[in-house]
Amino acid sequence: MSLFYPGLALTSAQVASPLARRPYDLRHAAVSLWLNGDVPAPEVAARAGHGVDVLLRVYAKCIDGQEEIVNQRIADVFNA
Repeated sequence: MSLFYPGLALTSAQVASPLARRPYDLRHAAVSLWLNGDVPAPEVAARAGHGVDVLLRVYAKCIDGQEEIVNQRIADVFNA
């Protein structure tokens, strides 16, 4: 169900709260969470209705705290 029809997707309390003010914020939070949760970018893009290029251009700044993990993965490739 679409968040653009708040009565169909949200409770009446949620509709009255700041939560329903900008549904895009919820979408942005979900996409950022998926990317930070190591969901592959092509899958996130498909679920968000983006191409991977648009997804990474818009959301790359939201990816945080993965430098150590990525460095280890790169080292593992060289040590394989």
